Amino acid sequence: MLKPLGPALRTWLPRDRATERAADPLVAISLAWAEIVGDEVAAQTQPTQITGSALVVTTRSSAWSQQLSFLAETILAELHRRVPHANVERLRFRVGRLHAARPRGSAPARESGPVPRANVRPPSESVEASLARFRQDVEARRRAKRAAGWKEWPRCSAAIAPSSATWCVACGVALDDERSRTIARLLFEAPWTSYEGVVSVLGDVPAHEYQAVSARLLSRWWEMLTRTRASRRLSSDRRERMIASAYVMLKSGIAPERIAPATVRNVLGDELYAVLYETESINETNGK
Repeated sequence: MLKPLGPALRTWLPRDRATERAADPLVAISLAWAEIVGDEVAAQTQPTQITGSALVVTTRSSAWSQQLSFLAETILAELHRRVPHANVERLRFRVGRLHAARPRGSAPARESGPVPRANVRPPSESVEASLARFRQDVEARRRAKRAAGWKEWPRCSAAIAPSSATWCVACGVALDDERSRTIARLLFEAPWTSYEGVVSVLGDVPAHEYQAVSARLLSRWWEMLTRTRASRRLSSDRRERMIASAYVMLKSGIAPERIAPATVRNVLGDELYAVLYETESINETNGK
């Protein structure tokens, strides 16, 4: 049955193409590149590719690549502040051709001529002079922010506005990842640990984060146990049994001293239980 046209139109929303493009890490970096490195450096360089956690920056000459490599830490700090979702950890500079083509979907240039800009500085006479000006601009921005009450986060030295959180976005993500790894390690070493137990050890941990880490561990362990069940072989150190024990305790939430063989069989299933515990020499048996 067809829906009336009015309600159907009210449920339709056009896609925000500008928002979609800005969400792309490379596009976001390209749009903010002049603000990150300054107009003069941006005219001689171009972010062209993200490979893993590395941003590839194309430069006009080897002199630019060499000099910019000395400023990589400064550029990364500003990049993390302006485009934290890009997850760029290092920079790679290479000499190449810079493309002046505008991004697809952007507005066409006006025919009425260039828009005048206030306080336009003459270009520097050399690469060294351009980079020296860049350093001066960065330091000037830092002084202005400190004068306005901004503080530097000691983990990465990024400037933080007085009204914002106590750390930068990039460091906040890194701290969350570090906490998740700590939760995973605690659950692996003591898989019977409840959410309350994790909080008592690590402090304030969101319940959804504990649940997400637990789900990832259970999924990873079950994949390994499923492969063991399919191959019907144990490794020489029998580590599959340790993984199975951790899986059963985390899955059931039962303390190790209260787990009975029936509970283990119920959680793992008869076939996997037999592979793990009932056939001591399964490798030799399969080899005959």
